[in-house]
Amino acid sequence: MTDSFANPTPQFGTAEYVGTPGGDHCQFCHQPIAGNYYRANDAIACPACAEKMRGELAKDTHAAYVRAILFGVGAAILGMILYATFAIVTGIVIGYAALAVGWIIGKAMIKGSNGVGGRRYQITAVLLTYAAVSTAAIPVWIHFSGEHKHSQHQDATNADDSESGQGEQPAAASRPSMLSALGTLLLLGLASPFLEFPSNPLGALIGLVILFVGMRFAWRMTAAKPLEVFGPFENSPQPPR
Repeated sequence: MTDSFANPTPQFGTAEYVGTPGGDHCQFCHQPIAGNYYRANDAIACPACAEKMRGELAKDTHAAYVRAILFGVGAAILGMILYATFAIVTGIVIGYAALAVGWIIGKAMIKGSNGVGGRRYQITAVLLTYAAVSTAAIPVWIHFSGEHKHSQHQDATNADDSESGQGEQPAAASRPSMLSALGTLLLLGLASPFLEFPSNPLGALIGLVILFVGMRFAWRMTAAKPLEVFGPFENSPQPPR
């Protein structure tokens, strides 16, 4: 399936209209139209291209949705890594990265579905965008927590043996399970966009607004792009000059 038929909408915006229907060309194969013609939305199409679009245009199937989810999850993981890496390397958390994350996820899902969009694609894209941006806080926390523990360890080596022993016993007595710790960390990550409100309400609000815009990007990019083919219409001959 060629790209022009799998995702015809962009070509409608760039189609070159040449004269009247009598001397027109197909907006897809660019061949002269002799006889009847069709209209694919606002673009003129020859009978062969119209038939091909009707037969080969990607449809919203279960397989297309599964591919879109797989591509979207991959893009969400990539977006989360890029977001967290920037924050760790620079020490700066920039909410505007959420816009890029939303765009990457929307683009990936449309690529995976071969141009198919719709409400379930939009909802999935929004959820993945929120999850990617919010959970980016987890690797950032782990990184800075590791640095903090390393600093504490250096301080502990300078303390006497009795104080060091007293600090180890409670940790050995009540060590949480790995699964419970991961679950708690995941929940905290998903709630991270709201955790800043008590200390910095204005900054948290701005971050949420930017996150909403990023989710809006993903929503719009995965919207359904319907194609309607009308015709056939009679192609009147050009008047003699």
